[in-house]
Amino acid sequence: MILVMGLFGLFGKQSAEPYNNEGVNQIYELLFCDSLEKCKSANENPSIHPWSILFAEPTDAQLNELINNDETGSRVRVLAHHKLKQKTEKKDLLGVIIEVNQPEGLDVLAAYSDGTARYINYSEKMIIWDAKTEESEQLIKKLFESSQNVVSKTGPWEADRLKFPKKGNARLSFLVSDQLYFGEAPMNVLSTDPMEGSVLNDGAMLMQYLISQTEQEGK
Repeated sequence: MILVMGLFGLFGKQSAEPYNNEGVNQIYELLFCDSLEKCKSANENPSIHPWSILFAEPTDAQLNELINNDETGSRVRVLAHHKLKQKTEKKDLLGVIIEVNQPEGLDVLAAYSDGTARYINYSEKMIIWDAKTEESEQLIKKLFESSQNVVSKTGPWEADRLKFPKKGNARLSFLVSDQLYFGEAPMNVLSTDPMEGSVLNDGAMLMQYLISQTEQEGK
């Protein structure tokens, strides 16, 4: 199971933001899909669907329509769930975010159930993956299968989302329809756990694929 250490031991003093570039910090925050205000500040057009619904005062029916529409992107569905604020027994896993805070800085991989992905390297280089391929969809599917095993064995995090993990730690965050699920531990602990280690391994395979595709495009 995921090891969540005591707050004083786990979250020591650290910088207020994970990256030096404010634009990169903004993209990092948007990965978690838990703040419409941050989406507004990212200049999402309020007159374009689905933002025209989310930024207004939508009815429960409108939000449910977004949530249940297969054409709706996963990040929008997570935001709609937050806006709806209804607890449900159904637990749809919509996003997986893996953070590893290395000595050089924070690496973050985010994958979503619609087949899209984001990667932020500690050097602040980014990959925005929206052009799905057969291989990327298979890799994301595998990551979600191993992540679902973890979600089924853990409970939701009831408090506000915490700041990024401290140096040497890895964190797995799962964006589930009912709430955020997460666990954090030193990287060497998390990587040797059977379930969490599988999530890390599957995430590493996806990350390597995204990097390889970006390098090919650059040739």
